[in-house]
Parts: sequence; C-alpha cells; structure tokens
Amino acid sequence: METEYDFSRGKRGAIDPTPPGKTRITIRLDDEVLAWFREQAHSAGGGNYQTMINEALRQHIQQSREPLEETLRRVVREELERIER
Repeated sequence: METEYDFSRGKRGAIDPTPPGKTRITIRLDDEVLAWFREQAHSAGGGNYQTMINEALRQHIQQSREPLEETLRRVVREELERIER
C-alpha cells in the first residue's frame, strides 16, 4: 500500500454509469421484503434481487391497468393451463 495517493484526477459518482432507461434512487424497504427477494434470487441459483423487485413492480402496474374482465380471463387461462399439465 502506498503511503500517499493522488486523487487529483479522481471523479465523484457511481463507478458504473446508469444504463439508459434506468434511474438510480435510494428506497427504503421492510427488512422482511428485502430478505424475501434476496432469498428468491439465491434459491434461483443467483441473479439480481433488484431485477426481481423491478419485475414484481412491473407486474403490479400491468395488473392495475388491466380491466377486471381481462384479469378474470387471464386467471382462468392460467388455471386451465395448470390443470392440463
């Protein structure tokens, strides 16, 4: 380890740039919620729990926009498909 470091050309901010279409934020989640998503990612053999949280939020938004009739049709299709297996 050096006794002195030169930070004169250092840059502040995130090491990895945020990809287009993404925004870096700080969010507070319940410990149990975070633990559940981390466990799901671990059980799946790895992956990113943040991506799983993002997908869960996307599904919630989609279902919130979906009219009740469409929701019922989707659920019936999913259940029939599950029974046929």
